[in-house]
Amino acid sequence: MTEPKQPKIVIVGGGTGLSVLLRGLKYLPVDITAIVTVADDGGSSGRLRDEMDIPPPGDIRNVLAALSDVEPLIEDLFQHRFAGGNGLSGHSLGNLILAAMTTITGDFVHAVGEMSKVLNVRGKVLPAANKSVILHAEMEDGTVVSGESKIPYSGKKIKRVFLTPSDVEPLQESIEKIQQADMIIIGPGSLYTSILPNLLVPKIGEEILKSDAKKVYICNVMTQAGETLNFTASDHVQALYDHMGIKFIDTVLVNNGEIPENIKEKYAKELAKPVVYDTERLSALGLAIIHDKIISYDNGVIRHDTKKVASLIYDLLIKNKKGD
Repeated sequence: MTEPKQPKIVIVGGGTGLSVLLRGLKYLPVDITAIVTVADDGGSSGRLRDEMDIPPPGDIRNVLAALSDVEPLIEDLFQHRFAGGNGLSGHSLGNLILAAMTTITGDFVHAVGEMSKVLNVRGKVLPAANKSVILHAEMEDGTVVSGESKIPYSGKKIKRVFLTPSDVEPLQESIEKIQQADMIIIGPGSLYTSILPNLLVPKIGEEILKSDAKKVYICNVMTQAGETLNFTASDHVQALYDHMGIKFIDTVLVNNGEIPENIKEKYAKELAKPVVYDTERLSALGLAIIHDKIISYDNGVIRHDTKKVASLIYDLLIKNKKGD
């Protein structure tokens, strides 16, 4: 007897939010593909990107670690960040290994594939493109800020973001995975600097819009100063629609769990506050709404509850498969 095919999920994003989600999903019977942004230009990733002319490895490294199935010590080693050393300070070992593997294989995508084998990754990790892109933000006053790491610190409201080169090509494998997907998950992650840089890679965005797969947006729990100050859940969705020029999301997943006052006060110092899920406007946008307590805390930092979110996603996936 042949085993039943696992449902295929494509997840689009970057940053910490994507890694948190994947840590829960990897234990479920699903075929996972993570398409990860290559717009990062800060920190260790930015230094390696500039010095070695390779795509920034940081977000890819975090996703590989999240999907890895190795001893915790090996994952800790891969994620280790050097605190000192001339030239080493600030670099993570995983970034350096990915840079070295790129030099050895001559290709960043090949390097990611080889590291996936070494780390026994459950799923497929694909960069949004095989070369770096530069993310730019046009502000409401008409000025343009260039560089993913600089955008949140401009002190201005973002009107739109865009990439250069504008004709960057995605991997053919990414296109095929999107075409085969049963579900496409957008987020969680920084709206303008982690999620949209993937959707703005022309053919990736086009294929997602064309896909018949159920499209789910996992909304951020907190607003983010410099990106989504005072945004409601529907403001997040509307920004995605404005950039893509069409409504394309079927379901939105939002948090309705109460956040303790001491945590709110901590975030308020960064001008961040809980994202309000404005049910009426979300419904008016044609969205099915799943609301639940989907948060956990890690040393006072709010994260999506990886097991809870993965369970909700899987339930929705199975429900949709039955309804085919």
